Amino acid sequence: MNNHATPAERRVRVNLGDRSYDILIGPGLIAAAGREIASRLKGRRMAVITDENVAPRYLEPLMASLKESGIDAVSLILPAGEKTKSFEQLIPVCDAILAARIERNDAVIALGGGVIGDLTGFAAGIVRRGSRFIQIPTSLLAQVDSSVGGKTGINSPHGKNLIGVFHQPDLVLADTDVLDTLSPREFRAGYAEVAKYGLIDKPEFFDWLERNWQAVFSGGAARIEAIAVSCQAKADVVAADERENGLRALLNLGHTFGHALEAATEYDSRRLVHGEGVAIGMVLAHQFSARMNLASPDDARRVEAHLAAVGLPTLMADIPGDLPPAERLMEAIAQDKKVKGGKLTFILTRGIGQSFVADDVPASEVLGFLKEKHPR
Repeated sequence: MNNHATPAERRVRVNLGDRSYDILIGPGLIAAAGREIASRLKGRRMAVITDENVAPRYLEPLMASLKESGIDAVSLILPAGEKTKSFEQLIPVCDAILAARIERNDAVIALGGGVIGDLTGFAAGIVRRGSRFIQIPTSLLAQVDSSVGGKTGINSPHGKNLIGVFHQPDLVLADTDVLDTLSPREFRAGYAEVAKYGLIDKPEFFDWLERNWQAVFSGGAARIEAIAVSCQAKADVVAADERENGLRALLNLGHTFGHALEAATEYDSRRLVHGEGVAIGMVLAHQFSARMNLASPDDARRVEAHLAAVGLPTLMADIPGDLPPAERLMEAIAQDKKVKGGKLTFILTRGIGQSFVADDVPASEVLGFLKEKHPR
């Protein structure tokens, strides 16, 4: 714990040698951001990138905190939504960083959810061949997943997150107070990523979530605990496999199906947001594993029951509007995971908390499964 930590604050260390960094989790961290940043970075110029939803609530307190610690900062406010993760919005972000004259010891700050974090991180990774970068995630999904681990990027018409770089942050400040202002839908979407860590390899954590999810939603100690366990789980995986050569692929549980569904809805957040796609994807991954006789159908039913209990969609039929045919979904999956000799790489499971990388999944089996589960 750092010297300024409050009793409620947790610290998780991402161990990457000389690129190691802290994730601080707890209340009041936006107000403390200037102090935490100044204690770690020598630079005194920052460029803050945020969006039109987050800026009215949190930009002014952040800028005041930076100023109080002697940091000169400029800001750029972007449109909100998944469609901001684009080449169109990457250009003004890069220009803002350059205009701010960010130097080697200075930093770019992402203040927002996963979209802002991914886009800003990508810009920080390519401007001047790499700038220092700080994540201040304002959604539950970003706090437990996208802000940690250095994956940055933008979307393409060909699929989600296909253009980007690995660029680790220098610090992550997960202010749990901001989660109280999320809509119930946004919080539930982030919770899908929390549940994912239990389903990957922590069955006892999934058990705990089944018993305590209402307390996590209510806030307080249970929420901080769930975020800290999730961040520690991701930090451990990232430290062991930073660039997804093996173990880190497990973090994609549910994402192959989920990304295909997001592409099918053209990233329209009115129909589907990322965490909802992951929730449906995790149910599909467990159902497909049962279909392949790898896991019990009871486990798939248990996953579906828990995610449904918290209010998340669990079926393709839960997505408003029409979906393209199964063949079109397969095209998105093939782009996401690359077909090799008619075989796909998927994250499958042998049960709750027993996920594994399967690199020999027949594409024909996946297509048949999608046809079976398609709502038409």
